[in-house]
Amino acid sequence: MGGTGMRVSATGLGTLTWGRDTDEHEAREQLEVFLDAGGTVIDTAATYGDGAAEELLGDFIRNVVPRPELVIVTKAGVRSRPDGAVVDNSRGAILNSLDASLQRLGTDYVDLLLVQGPDAKTPIDETLGALELAVRSGKARYVGLANHSGWQVAQAATLLRDSVRLAGAQVEYSLVNRDAERELFPAAQALGVGVMAWSPLGRGVLTGKYRRGTPADSRAASAHLAGFVQPYLSSSARTIVEALVTAADGLGKHPAEVALAWARDRGEIACAIVGARTAQQLRGSLGEAAVELPKEVRLALDDISA
Repeated sequence: MGGTGMRVSATGLGTLTWGRDTDEHEAREQLEVFLDAGGTVIDTAATYGDGAAEELLGDFIRNVVPRPELVIVTKAGVRSRPDGAVVDNSRGAILNSLDASLQRLGTDYVDLLLVQGPDAKTPIDETLGALELAVRSGKARYVGLANHSGWQVAQAATLLRDSVRLAGAQVEYSLVNRDAERELFPAAQALGVGVMAWSPLGRGVLTGKYRRGTPADSRAASAHLAGFVQPYLSSSARTIVEALVTAADGLGKHPAEVALAWARDRGEIACAIVGARTAQQLRGSLGEAAVELPKEVRLALDDISA
């Protein structure tokens, strides 16, 4: 991860659906499939399933896989309230969230603690002070930011340079969302910050499942995730998906494998986080490890998604 000694697998397993759309049986099978494929990074958050994802992972740590074999990434900075979630990066909120996550996970540390999003109401010095305290207390091995802009990552990395260091920045990145290339990638590279890409499959759109409509068991058909997928059901995204499907057909691969390989091969990406509702879907994505994209295919996908 960037300029740190932290080692991560090229692909990580996201747990957004655990405890809500993915039950305990499917989540366990996902974890086993992921571990068999050589993965180590498990990405979760206090808000996933209102803590249910972390609770499931904690149970699996006790019964399925030894804790040292995992690189656990969790996020703090979003509080649930009766009227909805609110971003809160204050010292108390960050540290309370971390303690609650550790309790749900049944472990005394996480490998990487991320601030889930920017908070205009909290001074950045206070937020970074909480991250520094998390590392010095041993509750987090490394710290970083998620869903922050390039200048915010640069600011945090500069302010933390003489203490615990900003290890990672997690950002959405895929063939249908290349915004990170403008500022975040250059900032992270210049300051030695590792980049983790979430939703490298374009919130599921790059699997090709929405080409003929909305499957009943898809995220876009889910009441709480339909709005999450909707931005990528546009005509411009469909053009990219069709080009991806054509490339995948030519290579004899699944579109998800090609899309994930495209993101994985970006030099700026240390780890691409892929999530799935079922273990079968996850197997289809993890085949990317065997995909070698020819230069011509990569350039064509670069061009049509630019």
